[in-house]
Amino acid sequence: MSFDRSIKIAPSILSADFANFGAEIRAIEAQGADWVHVDVMDGHFVPNLTFGPPAVKAFRPHVKTVMDVHLMITPVDPYIQAYADAGADILTTHIEAGPHTHRTLQAIRAAGMKAGVALNPGTPAEAIDHLLDLTDLVCVMTVNPGFGGQKFIDMTSKVRKLRSMIGDRPIHIEIDGGVDPKTAPLVAAAGADVLVAGSAVFKGGSVENPDVYGANIKAVREAAEAATA
Repeated sequence: MSFDRSIKIAPSILSADFANFGAEIRAIEAQGADWVHVDVMDGHFVPNLTFGPPAVKAFRPHVKTVMDVHLMITPVDPYIQAYADAGADILTTHIEAGPHTHRTLQAIRAAGMKAGVALNPGTPAEAIDHLLDLTDLVCVMTVNPGFGGQKFIDMTSKVRKLRSMIGDRPIHIEIDGGVDPKTAPLVAAAGADVLVAGSAVFKGGSVENPDVYGANIKAVREAAEAATA
């Protein structure tokens, strides 16, 4: 994975057809997705239950781009190797998920993955100031995690602050929650480069009608790029 700050669209397969993940992943990539975002929830750290390592391993052969795995679980450390073995390219942990995030990020990198750290809406940018040198991606939650389809919470001031803190380090700023053509320009202008979009990508389309996915991805990308031109 070479680093660049161009706008990347990472559809969240939480909004895909659960009975058809392989075909859905192939469809969104064929329609222009840059990354594939996998939301892992444990029913404990967040109020929902989604995918474990076996599911992620099953997705892997279908993902030709980047598999971006977002852990909304606690504890994280016992599962790092399992997600590495399942084929995650990027593994993101929440700063709120445990007291030893420094060690967690070290372990993610030691397992051969890129390390991400996520911030809930109520957590300030400064919370990860001392973790940036261990981090490849910062995920700014623009909803409270746990469910897809929520209303966007404006975190543009936090994104600007993070962009300033990151400086010239090769660290992506990812936005997760309520991203659509209206909200994408706000965060892109503030410095974000990876946009996770669930319902905004999958709405109205299907494996049988994938062109809708392509049009939705294009709409989010063009809105974001226009704000950074």
